[in-house]
Amino acid sequence: MRCSFLILILGSLLMTGCSSQPSNINNVCTIFDENSDWYDAAKDVQKKWGVPLHVTMAFIHQESKFVSDAKPPRSTFLWIFPGPRPSSAYGYAQVLDETWDHYLSKTRNYGADRDDFEDAVDFIGWYNYTSHKRLGISKWNAKQLYLAYHEGHGGYERKTYLKKKWLLKVSNKVQRKASQYLKQYKSCKADLERGWFF
Repeated sequence: MRCSFLILILGSLLMTGCSSQPSNINNVCTIFDENSDWYDAAKDVQKKWGVPLHVTMAFIHQESKFVSDAKPPRSTFLWIFPGPRPSSAYGYAQVLDETWDHYLSKTRNYGADRDDFEDAVDFIGWYNYTSHKRLGISKWNAKQLYLAYHEGHGGYERKTYLKKKWLLKVSNKVQRKASQYLKQYKSCKADLERGWFF
Protein backbone atom coordinates (compact mmCIF):
# COMPACT_ATOMS: atom_id res chain seq x y z
CA MET A 1 0.00 0.00 0.00
CA ARG A 2 2.71 2.42 1.04
CA CYS A 3 4.88 1.43 -1.92
CA SER A 4 1.99 1.93 -4.34
CA PHE A 5 1.35 5.39 -2.91
CA LEU A 6 5.01 6.39 -3.36
CA ILE A 7 4.99 5.14 -6.96
CA LEU A 8 1.85 7.17 -7.64
CA ILE A 9 3.42 10.32 -6.18
CA LEU A 10 6.67 9.84 -8.08
CA GLY A 11 4.77 9.20 -11.30
CA SER A 12 2.77 12.38 -10.85
CA LEU A 13 5.92 14.41 -10.20
CA LEU A 14 7.62 13.00 -13.30
CA MET A 15 4.60 13.76 -15.48
CA THR A 16 4.40 17.29 -14.09
CA GLY A 17 8.09 17.85 -14.67
CA CYS A 18 7.85 16.70 -18.27
CA SER A 19 5.07 19.08 -19.21
CA SER A 20 5.76 22.12 -17.04
CA GLN A 21 6.34 25.44 -18.76
CA PRO A 22 9.80 27.03 -18.28
CA SER A 23 9.95 29.83 -15.71
CA ASN A 24 11.03 32.42 -18.30
CA ILE A 25 9.97 31.60 -21.85
CA ASN A 26 11.53 34.81 -23.16
CA ASN A 27 15.07 33.74 -22.29
CA VAL A 28 16.42 30.77 -24.21
CA CYS A 29 19.34 30.40 -21.78
CA THR A 30 16.94 29.92 -18.87
CA ILE A 31 14.83 27.51 -20.91
CA PHE A 32 17.82 25.30 -21.70
CA ASP A 33 19.28 25.62 -18.22
CA GLU A 34 16.03 24.24 -16.79
CA ASN A 35 15.65 21.61 -19.52
CA SER A 36 19.00 20.20 -20.63
CA ASP A 37 17.24 17.50 -22.66
CA TRP A 38 15.54 20.25 -24.66
CA TYR A 39 18.92 21.75 -25.46
CA ASP A 40 20.15 18.40 -26.74
CA ALA A 41 16.97 17.96 -28.81
CA ALA A 42 17.23 21.44 -30.36
CA LYS A 43 20.89 20.85 -31.23
CA ASP A 44 20.00 17.49 -32.78
CA VAL A 45 17.41 19.22 -35.01
CA GLN A 46 20.01 21.77 -36.11
CA LYS A 47 22.43 18.98 -37.00
CA LYS A 48 19.83 16.75 -38.67
CA TRP A 49 17.79 19.29 -40.64
CA GLY A 50 20.09 22.33 -40.75
CA VAL A 51 17.50 24.59 -39.10
CA PRO A 52 19.14 26.90 -36.55
CA LEU A 53 18.30 26.27 -32.91
CA HIS A 54 17.04 29.81 -32.31
CA VAL A 55 14.55 29.55 -35.19
CA THR A 56 13.13 26.28 -33.90
CA MET A 57 12.73 27.67 -30.39
CA ALA A 58 11.04 30.84 -31.69
CA PHE A 59 8.46 28.64 -33.43
CA ILE A 60 7.70 26.78 -30.20
CA HIS A 61 7.39 30.09 -28.35
CA GLN A 62 4.85 31.37 -30.86
CA GLU A 63 2.86 28.18 -31.23
CA SER A 64 2.45 26.98 -27.65
CA LYS A 65 4.52 29.10 -25.26
CA PHE A 66 6.20 25.78 -24.36
CA VAL A 67 3.00 24.13 -23.09
CA SER A 68 3.12 20.46 -24.05
CA ASP A 69 -0.62 19.85 -24.47
CA ALA A 70 -1.59 23.24 -25.91
CA LYS A 71 -4.77 23.38 -28.00
CA PRO A 72 -6.59 26.24 -29.74
CA PRO A 73 -9.20 27.84 -27.47
CA ARG A 74 -12.76 26.61 -27.90
CA SER A 75 -15.45 28.77 -29.43
CA THR A 76 -18.44 29.60 -27.23
CA PHE A 77 -22.14 29.02 -27.76
CA LEU A 78 -24.47 31.72 -26.39
CA TRP A 79 -21.38 33.36 -24.79
CA ILE A 80 -21.37 30.67 -22.06
CA PHE A 81 -21.26 27.11 -23.33
CA PRO A 82 -18.00 25.72 -24.74
CA GLY A 83 -18.15 24.91 -28.43
CA PRO A 84 -15.79 23.05 -30.77
CA ARG A 85 -12.15 23.96 -31.24
CA PRO A 86 -11.32 25.69 -34.55
CA SER A 87 -8.80 23.02 -35.55
CA SER A 88 -7.08 19.80 -34.49
CA ALA A 89 -3.81 21.63 -33.70
CA TYR A 90 -2.13 20.12 -30.68
CA GLY A 91 1.10 20.08 -28.72
CA TYR A 92 4.26 22.15 -28.57
CA ALA A 93 4.26 22.81 -32.32
CA GLN A 94 0.46 23.08 -32.75
CA VAL A 95 0.42 20.51 -35.53
CA LEU A 96 -2.83 19.51 -37.25
CA ASP A 97 -3.80 15.82 -37.27
CA GLU A 98 -3.37 15.39 -41.02
CA THR A 99 -0.03 17.26 -41.08
CA TRP A 100 1.29 15.14 -38.23
CA ASP A 101 0.24 11.96 -40.04
CA HIS A 102 2.09 13.18 -43.14
CA TYR A 103 5.22 13.80 -41.04
CA LEU A 104 5.01 10.33 -39.50
CA SER A 105 4.67 8.78 -42.93
CA LYS A 106 7.54 10.74 -44.50
CA THR A 107 9.99 10.30 -41.60
CA ARG A 108 8.79 6.86 -40.44
CA ASN A 109 8.99 8.23 -36.91
CA TYR A 110 5.80 6.38 -36.00
CA GLY A 111 6.31 6.50 -32.23
CA ALA A 112 6.43 10.31 -32.18
CA ASP A 113 3.98 12.37 -30.10
CA ARG A 114 3.03 16.00 -30.49
CA ASP A 115 3.24 16.59 -26.73
CA ASP A 116 6.83 15.30 -26.60
CA PHE A 117 9.33 18.16 -26.97
CA GLU A 118 11.93 16.11 -28.85
CA ASP A 119 9.35 14.98 -31.40
CA ALA A 120 7.81 18.44 -31.74
CA VAL A 121 11.11 20.16 -32.51
CA ASP A 122 12.01 17.39 -34.96
CA PHE A 123 8.72 18.10 -36.75
CA ILE A 124 9.56 21.81 -36.93
CA GLY A 125 13.01 21.00 -38.28
CA TRP A 126 11.59 18.63 -40.89
CA TYR A 127 8.87 21.06 -41.95
CA ASN A 128 11.26 24.00 -42.27
CA TYR A 129 13.78 21.84 -44.13
CA THR A 130 10.98 20.92 -46.53
CA SER A 131 10.06 24.61 -46.91
CA HIS A 132 13.69 25.37 -47.73
CA LYS A 133 13.89 22.61 -50.34
CA ARG A 134 10.51 23.26 -51.96
CA LEU A 135 10.22 27.03 -51.65
CA GLY A 136 13.84 28.16 -51.48
CA ILE A 137 13.41 29.90 -48.13
CA SER A 138 16.60 30.34 -46.13
CA LYS A 139 16.70 28.17 -43.01
CA TRP A 140 17.64 31.31 -41.08
CA ASN A 141 14.64 33.33 -42.30
CA ALA A 142 12.22 32.77 -39.41
CA LYS A 143 9.63 35.16 -40.83
CA GLN A 144 9.21 33.48 -44.22
CA LEU A 145 9.52 29.99 -42.74
CA TYR A 146 6.73 30.81 -40.32
CA LEU A 147 4.47 32.05 -43.11
CA ALA A 148 5.00 28.74 -44.92
CA TYR A 149 4.44 26.87 -41.65
CA HIS A 150 1.14 28.60 -41.04
CA GLU A 151 -0.22 28.68 -44.59
CA GLY A 152 1.19 25.39 -45.82
CA HIS A 153 3.52 25.11 -48.79
CA GLY A 154 0.73 25.49 -51.32
CA GLY A 155 -0.68 28.51 -49.54
CA TYR A 156 2.75 30.11 -49.38
CA GLU A 157 3.22 29.57 -53.10
CA ARG A 158 -0.14 31.24 -53.71
CA LYS A 159 0.89 34.05 -51.30
CA THR A 160 -2.29 33.71 -49.26
CA TYR A 161 -0.50 35.41 -46.35
CA LEU A 162 -0.60 38.75 -48.19
CA LYS A 163 -4.32 38.98 -47.42
CA LYS A 164 -3.72 38.40 -43.69
CA LYS A 165 -2.23 41.47 -42.07
CA TRP A 166 -2.46 39.85 -38.64
CA LEU A 167 -0.34 36.91 -39.84
CA LEU A 168 2.31 39.21 -41.27
CA LYS A 169 2.53 40.86 -37.85
CA VAL A 170 2.86 37.47 -36.16
CA SER A 171 5.60 36.40 -38.59
CA ASN A 172 7.52 39.59 -37.77
CA LYS A 173 7.10 38.74 -34.11
CA VAL A 174 8.57 35.27 -34.71
CA GLN A 175 11.54 36.84 -36.52
CA ARG A 176 12.17 39.20 -33.59
CA LYS A 177 11.94 36.35 -31.10
CA ALA A 178 14.40 34.28 -33.15
CA SER A 179 16.84 37.20 -33.20
CA GLN A 180 16.44 37.67 -29.46
CA TYR A 181 17.02 33.98 -28.81
CA LEU A 182 20.12 33.97 -31.03
CA LYS A 183 21.65 36.88 -29.13
CA GLN A 184 20.90 35.20 -25.80
CA TYR A 185 22.20 31.84 -26.97
CA LYS A 186 25.52 33.32 -28.03
CA SER A 187 25.95 34.65 -24.49
CA CYS A 188 25.35 31.29 -22.77
CA LYS A 189 26.37 28.65 -25.31
CA ALA A 190 29.76 28.00 -23.69
CA ASP A 191 28.16 27.51 -20.28
CA LEU A 192 25.48 25.23 -21.69
CA GLU A 193 28.12 23.12 -23.42
CA ARG A 194 29.91 22.72 -20.09
CA GLY A 195 26.66 21.45 -18.61
CA TRP A 196 25.86 24.30 -16.25
CA PHE A 197 24.60 27.87 -16.34
CA PHE A 198 25.11 30.43 -13.53
